[in-house]
Amino acid sequence: MVARRACAGWLCWATVGLFVSVAASGAVLASSPQDQQEQLRAFLEAGEFAPAVDLARQTTDPKQRDALLGQVVEAQAAAGAREASLLSASEISDDRARKKALGGAGAAPRGAQGGGAQPDFDSLIDLITSTIKPTSWDEVGGPGSIMPFPTGVWVDPSGTLRSVTPQEANDLATLRDAGKPRAGQEDARRSSPMRMVSLPRLEKCVQLRLAAGQQPTEEMQVLAGLNRIRCVLIYPESGDIVLAGPAGDWTDGPEGAIVNAENGRPVLRLDDLVVVFRQMLSGPDAKFGCRITPREENLAQLQEFLQRTQGHPINPEFRRAWLDQLRRKVGKQDIEVYGLDPRTRAAQVIVEADYRMKLVGMGLERGVPGVDSYLKMVKVGPGHPPPPMTVLRWWFTLNYDAVQCSPDRLAFTLRGQGVKVESENEFLTAQGQQVHTGTSDELNRKFARSFTEHFEQLCDKYPVYGELRNIFELAIVGALIREEAAGEKVGWHLTCFGDPQAYQVELTEAPKEVESVVNCRVIGGRTIIAGVSGGVRVSPESIVCRQSIGVSQDSKRQSQRSGAAANSRKLANDRWWWD
Repeated sequence: MVARRACAGWLCWATVGLFVSVAASGAVLASSPQDQQEQLRAFLEAGEFAPAVDLARQTTDPKQRDALLGQVVEAQAAAGAREASLLSASEISDDRARKKALGGAGAAPRGAQGGGAQPDFDSLIDLITSTIKPTSWDEVGGPGSIMPFPTGVWVDPSGTLRSVTPQEANDLATLRDAGKPRAGQEDARRSSPMRMVSLPRLEKCVQLRLAAGQQPTEEMQVLAGLNRIRCVLIYPESGDIVLAGPAGDWTDGPEGAIVNAENGRPVLRLDDLVVVFRQMLSGPDAKFGCRITPREENLAQLQEFLQRTQGHPINPEFRRAWLDQLRRKVGKQDIEVYGLDPRTRAAQVIVEADYRMKLVGMGLERGVPGVDSYLKMVKVGPGHPPPPMTVLRWWFTLNYDAVQCSPDRLAFTLRGQGVKVESENEFLTAQGQQVHTGTSDELNRKFARSFTEHFEQLCDKYPVYGELRNIFELAIVGALIREEAAGEKVGWHLTCFGDPQAYQVELTEAPKEVESVVNCRVIGGRTIIAGVSGGVRVSPESIVCRQSIGVSQDSKRQSQRSGAAANSRKLANDRWWWD
């Protein structure tokens, strides 16, 4: 979306940098591409941009049409008609051709601001209609017209992507047919049970705003208020890949989150989408995640400290000092982020979610009813021997019942809660080395299970867990687009979102270390100590692996696609979402 100047409630597209759309009836479409090129060159050399645009519009070959429009964009920009060049660029359908045209036009760097004096549109319109073929305009009975524009974690489960039942196929086909691009209400803050966001259209609008020196709008930054991704719908005929899910008004939430005003769920964020997609589309084995691990030398000091103080009673008055000394021995834990730039918001979300989950598990941060800390669950007495001094390992992983597809592989649904916690006990050597055991004791499993079962309630209390789920869903969608070659199907090449120079995400200081998560509990005169490590690893290729999908051949349940292209043409160039 570019900056536009208003005239009596309407915007116009014009030559010399203003917005007047001229349908010059005298421009006759040349019979061959060579003739069209010559005719376009003549218009551009004469500075007649409006008939040049009209000539390009009448070209039936989409590739030739985009090429002609690209030349108009560059000529308009060279003549100082910056805003008009951006509007012409918005009509270029191929994203690669649009990027080339904007580059040739010298797109403004991100953050630059446009400006200029307010023009006299009425005088300009009078000038155009009186000097350019005066008898051809509709005001005097001709066919020409001036067209106004209205103002305005570990993730590696076994393959779960499967074919759907006949009824599910019908449901998906119906949803996809109902979700075709169309005009509709224009208030993104209104609640919607199923909002559609077209990724190629969104990228185009962001690209044009950046070229105009403007930032993405607030609507763009929160993906029109989406707070879950339920479906991915592909429309080759209209060039759309659509994310569909519940959406509505958004507001500032706790802990710096932006949340849905009604249910408090964090909304999806444009920067997160860009960061995650760049990684997931980088290759078939793309993955990302984080690790929070104790340092070996500190764990060795902990072992030595425990052996030295073993058998000595810890009086209540000295317990706090003893515990403080214990924590100093453990020291800090190292944070490692891989696959993502650790300075990005997406990377920091997965780190924070992982760390906060461990605080709940150690009783250092309150959970919700039904989620007790590991130490609180410990029982000591007859039949309940104290747990061994091991390092507990907890990590987040995907928790989807299935990613299901329609028989024509153009509609996909994500089903399930989205996130669960897995567990393992790690043996700790005297040298402070952690040895994987591949198993976990009952108490360890019980905490992981309770956290998973009450994940929705935890999301309500701590938005960071909902933000983690949003990151997971974006990772699955990115991997799905890669595995299904959805970009090739619709002609989308991420010329803006995929280019770190074209779209620059916000960066902050990367987290490098945190205080160790360790706690103790005295039961029956015995001191039970627990420490924790773990991380997040996102590697969803097994979920979206094409080989794991069994596809029904029932042609009656193929998605109905007729009319989608016609519907998409009714949308304004700056419309990228609908209900």
